[in-house]
Amino acid sequence: MKVFAISDLHLSFGANKPMDVFGGNWTNYLEKIVEDWRQKVCDDDVVLIAGDISWAMKLDETKEDFNFLKSLPGKKIITRGNHDYWWASISGVREVLPENVFALQNDAIKIGDFIFCGTRGWTVPETTFETPQDEKIFKREIIRLDMSLAAAKRLQTGDEKIVAMIHFPPVNSVRDDSEFSALFEKYGAQKVVYGHLHGKKARATLRFTKNDVEYLLTACDQTENKLVEVF
Repeated sequence: MKVFAISDLHLSFGANKPMDVFGGNWTNYLEKIVEDWRQKVCDDDVVLIAGDISWAMKLDETKEDFNFLKSLPGKKIITRGNHDYWWASISGVREVLPENVFALQNDAIKIGDFIFCGTRGWTVPETTFETPQDEKIFKREIIRLDMSLAAAKRLQTGDEKIVAMIHFPPVNSVRDDSEFSALFEKYGAQKVVYGHLHGKKARATLRFTKNDVEYLLTACDQTENKLVEVF
């Protein structure tokens, strides 16, 4: 079993919001992703999708987007991104998911020798928070990540590897220690996948290691619309 990751698919089968208006990397990007996905992934593999899955505004508008994911090989595990406005209650989300798509929120899932957990996250400030609302959301996401990692730890009965997902970069631009990175270290996550960063001006180092945890940027426009092999 292999583990791959990608994020920021911004699917719009149920909404008219093409991504090619954002530049050349988005031209025919889904066709490129599908071609690479089918070459790499078997049904027993896992693909992590770290947020910004669909442009849909309401849950019932995601049907065709999830049918698209269902048609691709492998088990898919998703976390929420900042543009996933359709993601309201986790129970509602899980009711509409295909049998090979799993959503994480405040919990974890074990598949084979791996345990997957994660949350949306929020912007890690360079120095101070821009607004009180930013600080409030950030602290709420810290609680959610703690809950998810704790759930992963409870599922760990042997040497299973903990792999975490977060949509926002878990550190600031100079990679200072953050409350997010501290939690990954505390609970023994080996690898963390994240997305959110787009465009030529993004601080887009695809892989880096901090305090023995490897971080992998998986935003599709940064990975040339290819899946990243995590394990």
